[in-house]
Amino acid sequence: MSDLLLHNFVVLFIVVDPFGLAPIFTGLTTGETLAFRRRMAWHGTLLAAVILVLFFFGGSQLLEILGIGIPAFRVAGGVLLFLLAIDMIFARHTGLRSTTQREQQEAQHKQDISVFPLAFPLIAGPGALTTVLLMPIDWGQPLLVAGLLAVLLAVLLMTLVSLWFAPYIVKVLGETGANVLSRFLGLVLSALAAQYVLDGIRSAWLQ
Repeated sequence: MSDLLLHNFVVLFIVVDPFGLAPIFTGLTTGETLAFRRRMAWHGTLLAAVILVLFFFGGSQLLEILGIGIPAFRVAGGVLLFLLAIDMIFARHTGLRSTTQREQQEAQHKQDISVFPLAFPLIAGPGALTTVLLMPIDWGQPLLVAGLLAVLLAVLLMTLVSLWFAPYIVKVLGETGANVLSRFLGLVLSALAAQYVLDGIRSAWLQ
C-alpha cells in the first residue's frame, strides 16, 4: 500500500506543482502586504481543499451518473496529464497549468484572488481534479482511503507553505531554476500519463 500512496503523492505533487505556483502567486500579489498575501494563500488553499475533497468523496459517483467508465476516464485523464506535462517541459503557460493572459488581467483588478484564479484553476485545476478522480479509492479498505486523503492534504499543505514563502522561493530558485525543476517534473509526469492511458486501454480490453 505504501507504494500506491507514494505513487499518488508523486503524481498529485507534480500536477499541483507547489513550487511552480510561487512565481505566479508572487506576480498576482505584487505590491500587496505580507498579511494580504498570507490571507490569500490560506483562503485559496482552503477553498481548493474543499473542491478536491468533494471530488475525492464524490468523484466516482459523478462518473457513474454521467455514464463514464473508469477505463475511459483513465485514457482521457492520461491524455490531459500528458498535455499538462508538455506545457511543463516546454515551460509554457496555458489554461491547464496556470491562468491565461486575460485571466491574469482580470485578476489584477480584483482585491480577492483567493477564489479566482488561486483556488481554481491554479491549485484545484483540471489536472488536479483529474488526478483525484483517478485515485484508486476502495471504500472497503479504510486504511487506503485514509492514506489517499492524507496524501491529498499533504500536497495542499505543501502548497500553502510554498505560497506563504513564495518571495523567498522565487529569490532562491529564480525563473530559470523554477523552469528547470518544472521540466524535470514534466518529464516524469509524461511517463505517468502514458501509463494511465495504457492501464485504461488494458482495463477496457479485459472487460
